[in-house]
Amino acid sequence: MTIGRLIEGRGDVLTCDVTTTVREAAALLADRRIGALPVMQDGAIAGIFSERDVIYRLREFGAEVLDKRVGEVMTTTPVTVEPGASIVAALALMTRRRIRHLPVVDGGAMVGFISIGDLVKHRIDKIENEAAAMRDYIQMA
Repeated sequence: MTIGRLIEGRGDVLTCDVTTTVREAAALLADRRIGALPVMQDGAIAGIFSERDVIYRLREFGAEVLDKRVGEVMTTTPVTVEPGASIVAALALMTRRRIRHLPVVDGGAMVGFISIGDLVKHRIDKIENEAAAMRDYIQMA
């Protein structure tokens, strides 16, 4: 299965702009119970803002970080994946780079956003379905 198939039918990706304050972006993370947001600038992905960025920058700048712009504190040069990539390849990339979120980019445009949780859930569902099929086969034999 490909990343493109996994994200089929999903709605718009929640994003923020580089000019969004850290306070506003952190509120979005908390309200939506998510771990990261793609950060956009002029219609293109400029970085990723995650809960880790909040923690690291709080340690570095203190509470004044909440009034900074996301563009000042985000993780820049985001690692991305194409829709045609396999789920296993995306999992390997995330593990190797020690990241938990990947923007899905097609022709320079972001078309989705996946988390390691999305990929692990898919793999577990696949394994459970295969196990159920095997049990059914054995019971019929």
